[in-house]
Amino acid sequence: MQKKSENHRANRALPTNGVDWLHNPIFNKGTAFTEAERDALGLRGLLPPHVQSMDEQVQRVMNNFRSKSSDLERYIQLVALQDRNETLFYRVVMDYLEEMMPIIYTPTVGKACQEFGHIFRRSRGFYISSNDKGQMEKMLHHWPTRDVKVIVVTDGERILGLGDLGASGMGIPIGKLSLYTACAGIHPTQCLPITIDVGTDNETLLKDPLYTGLRQRRIRGEAYDALIEEFMVAVEKNFPGVLVQFEDFGNSNAFRLLARYQDQACTFNDDIQGTGSVALAGVLSALHLTRGKLSDQRVLFLGAGEAGIGIAENIVNVLVGAGLTPAEARKRCWFVDSKGLIVKSRTDLSAHKQHYAHDHAPCTDLLSAVKSIKPTMLIGVSGQPKTFTQEIVKIMGSLNERPVIFALSNPTSKAECTAEEAYTWTEGRAVFASGSPFAPVTIAGKTHVPGQGNNAYIFPGVGLGIVSTGARRVTESMFIAAARTLASLIRKEELAEGRVYPSLKRIHEVSLAIAIAVAEEVYAKNLNTQPRPADLPSYIRSQMFKPEYPDYVKK
Repeated sequence: MQKKSENHRANRALPTNGVDWLHNPIFNKGTAFTEAERDALGLRGLLPPHVQSMDEQVQRVMNNFRSKSSDLERYIQLVALQDRNETLFYRVVMDYLEEMMPIIYTPTVGKACQEFGHIFRRSRGFYISSNDKGQMEKMLHHWPTRDVKVIVVTDGERILGLGDLGASGMGIPIGKLSLYTACAGIHPTQCLPITIDVGTDNETLLKDPLYTGLRQRRIRGEAYDALIEEFMVAVEKNFPGVLVQFEDFGNSNAFRLLARYQDQACTFNDDIQGTGSVALAGVLSALHLTRGKLSDQRVLFLGAGEAGIGIAENIVNVLVGAGLTPAEARKRCWFVDSKGLIVKSRTDLSAHKQHYAHDHAPCTDLLSAVKSIKPTMLIGVSGQPKTFTQEIVKIMGSLNERPVIFALSNPTSKAECTAEEAYTWTEGRAVFASGSPFAPVTIAGKTHVPGQGNNAYIFPGVGLGIVSTGARRVTESMFIAAARTLASLIRKEELAEGRVYPSLKRIHEVSLAIAIAVAEEVYAKNLNTQPRPADLPSYIRSQMFKPEYPDYVKK
């Protein structure tokens, strides 16, 4: 009766009756169940008589998707499909990734998180709250599969550029893990989204009767640290060797938790290391257009949080690898935060900013810093919209033949400037990238295609390389390798359009190449727990999930 699963379905208990088959998103084929399956599995009469192909099902989904009146409605439709039929969901997302990415992730996922309690239909993922102290190890046994390879966890304090959304931030781990599958083929049953609810300081949510999280202020200090420690111990006991991705934690915790656990567990922080890697790839690609050297750049960051410091650290690591001292490399990176240029004379700097405090006269704002530093590259990771003003962008254009301007804050509403503004204010000379997607811009008959510095170019491939090798730890060198690989995959025709990243249509090629590069790093540092296969590329390719329906009945 049952074919052995190729895609981890065999690790889940089979449904016992027809209705259960239809209500289990891992096994459900909907109207695509064959005549033989309908007889054997107790489905006869529970479905319309026509047996549809998956292509017909995709057409129905897309017709409904494109008829929706808003992106939020499209998001709700896709979440409902994922809850109903995961195989079909991933077929749709993979076939139409450029159209789906802005819906299942940024920018629409930000709106979905803001409205989370109001659009909640069915629980997805795993919730741990501060009320669960002492119970986490036992609780995690409630998850229906033991074959978890990747966990994305958030405490909801810094969701995109939207701030503290508490338990409503669950949309982020769900969306990230969807991209692990859609972009790199990590099987959906191996993915576990988790939200640790320690409360929220968001007054609007605390007063919202439909808010789904704890109605309390955030727990901090020793009590918070104890919860995270219990969580890390519990997940390792339940899912030995699992990759834990920290996502959208506040600055006050993100750097600290990464430093604490990166040498103890297989873990990384995507906002620091993933963003740092994808931005480094964009910088390396931009140098092909500006014809410059990385060591000759003066990079000015607006925003000195997780993303900005992560990008700078990657740039520094590459420059040190090229022969500069750490001090010399850091002098290529300058930061403006909410109080102005970060300089040595300031006494209000947190530890992660002090490495980038240089000898320089104070500058109270970005405009004065641009005039004084004369940067070759301007990178926005501030979450403050419209801060790359016309005057600032025009100055960048006067200082550089090809000014590099990256407005990386998410979602779109938080971008430091738009693609059209960057191109228009520089007469089409800007090398532009953004965090959320922007449409192509035509100036003087030439069409410029803005790059999207989406972490989805990096973390799925990194995760695939780690899972495929059973890596014990995640190292900075893996993210450098990922960035170099991504930059190497940009084609001449893509550069000619102004892109600094490959087309999203090539994401599976990109993720596979990054996974191979990361795996090579794992083996080089003897961090693997799985033996090296004879043909590494073929082996990793064989691990990638394909959204195809199995035959549940022998023919």
